[in-house]
Amino acid sequence: MAERRAPHVYSIAAHRGFADALVAGLIPRYSDPQLGLARLTLLLPSSRAQRIVTEAFVRLSGGGMLLPRMAMVGDLDLDETLGPLLDPLSAGADVPPAADSTRRWLRLAQLLEAEMGTDAPKTPGLLRLAREMAQTMDRLAVEGIELGDLLDARVAGIVGDLAGHWQQAARLFARVQVRWQMELAERGEVDAPVRRNQLFEHAAKAWRAAPPPHPIVAAGITSASPALARLLRAVADLPDCAVILPDLDLALADDIWDALGRAGKPADDDDAPFAVRDAVTHPQYHLKLLLNRMGVARDEVDPWHRAGLAAAPPERSRAISNLFLPPQASAGWVSLPAAQRRLAGVRLMESAHPGEEAQAAAILIRAALEVPERRVALITPDRGLAGRVVAHLRRWGIEADDSAGQPLAQTPAGRLLLLLADVVATAASPVPLLALLVHPLAGAGDGRPQWLDHARLLDLALRGPRRAPGLAPLGAAVARVARHNAAIADWWTGIEAVLVPLLDWPEPMPLARALGDLVAAAEALCGPELWGRPDGRALAALIEDLRAASGPVGTALAPPDLPQVLRDAMDQVAVRPPWGGHPRVAIYGLLEARMSRADLVICAGLTEGSWPAAPSPEPLLPPAVLRALGVPGGEFRIGLAAHDLAGALGAPEVVLSWAQRDEAGPVIPSRFVLRVEAMLGELVEAHREHGAVLLAREIDRGIKALPYRQPKPMPSKAQRNVPVSVTALDRLRGDPYQFYAQAILQLRRLDPLDADPTAAWKGEVVHRVLERWHKAGNGAGELLAIAAEELAEMRAHPLVRSLWWPRLAKALEWIDAEIVTQHADGRTVLASEAKGAMAYLGVKVHGRADRIDRLADGTLGIVDYKTGSPPSGAMVEKGFALQLGTIGLIAADGGFDGIAGEPTHFEYWSLAKSKKGKDQFGFVVEPVKDSRKDGIPREDFLVVTEDYLREAITGYILGDKPFTARLNPDLGGYNDYDQLMRLDEWQARTETEA
Repeated sequence: MAERRAPHVYSIAAHRGFADALVAGLIPRYSDPQLGLARLTLLLPSSRAQRIVTEAFVRLSGGGMLLPRMAMVGDLDLDETLGPLLDPLSAGADVPPAADSTRRWLRLAQLLEAEMGTDAPKTPGLLRLAREMAQTMDRLAVEGIELGDLLDARVAGIVGDLAGHWQQAARLFARVQVRWQMELAERGEVDAPVRRNQLFEHAAKAWRAAPPPHPIVAAGITSASPALARLLRAVADLPDCAVILPDLDLALADDIWDALGRAGKPADDDDAPFAVRDAVTHPQYHLKLLLNRMGVARDEVDPWHRAGLAAAPPERSRAISNLFLPPQASAGWVSLPAAQRRLAGVRLMESAHPGEEAQAAAILIRAALEVPERRVALITPDRGLAGRVVAHLRRWGIEADDSAGQPLAQTPAGRLLLLLADVVATAASPVPLLALLVHPLAGAGDGRPQWLDHARLLDLALRGPRRAPGLAPLGAAVARVARHNAAIADWWTGIEAVLVPLLDWPEPMPLARALGDLVAAAEALCGPELWGRPDGRALAALIEDLRAASGPVGTALAPPDLPQVLRDAMDQVAVRPPWGGHPRVAIYGLLEARMSRADLVICAGLTEGSWPAAPSPEPLLPPAVLRALGVPGGEFRIGLAAHDLAGALGAPEVVLSWAQRDEAGPVIPSRFVLRVEAMLGELVEAHREHGAVLLAREIDRGIKALPYRQPKPMPSKAQRNVPVSVTALDRLRGDPYQFYAQAILQLRRLDPLDADPTAAWKGEVVHRVLERWHKAGNGAGELLAIAAEELAEMRAHPLVRSLWWPRLAKALEWIDAEIVTQHADGRTVLASEAKGAMAYLGVKVHGRADRIDRLADGTLGIVDYKTGSPPSGAMVEKGFALQLGTIGLIAADGGFDGIAGEPTHFEYWSLAKSKKGKDQFGFVVEPVKDSRKDGIPREDFLVVTEDYLREAITGYILGDKPFTARLNPDLGGYNDYDQLMRLDEWQARTETEA
């Protein structure tokens, strides 16, 4: 290889395709006929870059070849990775070991708590703040900023001029940093970025003193940390070595390059490294920063001489350069000729919403795969959008792996452990418990079907208002189910043995012990299946890491904090799929997409806040302090996102995609998209992608369904022959469809889990209390004691009992007093909760009487207890509240054992608030006209009720009337079957037609 002057720095233009162009140049330069590239050492930015470069070697090698040694500059064990190049392997005794990152995170939380005192947030918030502080410490360490710089008088002066909350935050950061550095010094450790910097310094010094015998190439590294920049400069100065940068714009005009700002190279030593007006959002800014810190001028950088397999036309790089001009220079777009602003092969695709965008992207990928050997890449920072595209592609049998992975908390193994934590935090609340029991990993094996059967039975038993915390109420529910299915008892015994240790925790509990108990429970539920997949192995690594770090630190948690802490920790771990997806489809996040290339690149999710992400300030150090220290602000990341897009735009065919709204509402297209549209000007319409969007809208559109009409079922005569209950008679008259669904189809609505106490549930409690009391002889003072026993037996949640008990107690005291008063007037209770039935026109009419009394004149009084407001007299008069009258007909017919007589009184005893006083509960009302304006006359009460009963039975049970849905639309109270009757599809139209 011919000698050339140092530094050996190259740039691969965006249109050439970095990884393939890199490999295409490395093979002829450094390959050996016998050893291939084995003598070459490649320094790469990350393990993702290693995977992409390895794929490029496979494509371009033309056969078998020994690959170069690849080392990641972010590796804490860089000295071990480089091996003989850094001899001895320890990289010098003066490089101390790195502190464990998890231990540091947990210890910082303790230091923050000690410094903040009573102002410290709860444990989850404290750990979150500690993680953010650790990230800020790493940013400072990467930039080579030490504790002394933070305590410098100039920085302290800036802090003194800030708002009060920023002053407190900065001082808190400094105090915790001092304490942490003292601990590190005692243990002889340093933070991980500090160790990397020392390794970089050691390697640069060693290679300058004694150049390595084999070539080194640093490729694709754009991090501008000072220590790494000095290492890259050392590599660039070595003979037969090189530094290769991605997408450095060598054609950018000098005045525009200068307009980017200081970029870490102030003209005066007293100036800050970064100015307020620096164009940190420009995609070339971080590369200028890197060159300045390397001490390399842009005109010393040469273009790389090779192009990749998926190279775009050379004019593409010129158009990309024009696209990202700084604001002042972009005013020149109006005078640019069309050839310099035309983005041939770039299309703009606007969708209505993310679902349509994902479908359109999947269609583009599907169409591209029809071309042999054509490679496709979808790049998006939106993991939800990426998941949708993966799901859409499966309809065509295309398995596309999202190489960015998914957070551990969203994987099956991670979700199972979080559900166990939720069970602990909520004391076995039904929702997380049942979600745990039906989890795909729980009960895996041959017994899985029976396991699910038992879980479904438990689900049905736990429907309704939440029971008291703990396992005892759950065991009572299982015992009721076991009367009909004995096998569930043994199943629950096994589940209970797993859960008992989890619910018997001290508070707070050491995190290490908590994780051990969770793991033991998880293994008991799932067996070895829990750890057998990539997510299980990632979970095992996280747990061991947390246990090893939290033990010495002494981190402890209260049970309610456990789910959030685990979820936050799991969100930091990405589970990436193994090899084996479609060979020509790649789905990348922004980090994964760097250095990659495909024939078609779809950049999706291009909206503000997504790409680029909204700049988030450091929580503890204000931007002014960071600038003074020489750390780029949050807007610096926008420039990195712009560089990612510039690299993607170098592909032969590119689609820029965005949606007009997201799940929350309308969104703004990315500033990068707006720049493309503005630069294209009148050419923009020729670049629109409409076909894929139109197909996305049509692909799932079926034949237009006919308008759904108001249901009017007409069951057969045999199907109509069903008994009528006294409560169902109201449904039959008011909404026949509800009666049809309940009595003929035998459908029942399931109560939700952890439901709020319903009127029906409260009524059940009251009826059971009063039944026991009446059968016990209406003893004075016993009513409240019976009520307390019933509530305890029903295992009601303590919050429900505490809120409802005062009202219930006052109402029951009123009933007790009212019964005593009426007994003195010669009225006695004959029966309570009595079942009765009669045959009417050959149809069984049955029901339960809450109470039947013998009045002083020998007639009967029918009593119905209500926990809320009773039906109005108008409702009874219209025939939509016939329960009292129908029970009276059954009693008159002798349908209740041991009870005979003529019913003359029909009373609702309501436990609701009385109008007599503010704190009084309970009143009696009769829906008869002699006591109120509306209702049925007392002497006609049974006659009118019988007329309504006859009309209903002859029309629906014995006749052929259709069971029309919402026959009386103004009648409220029943909505159990509205979804079944598809009410929303026809009600408004029917009312309009009427």
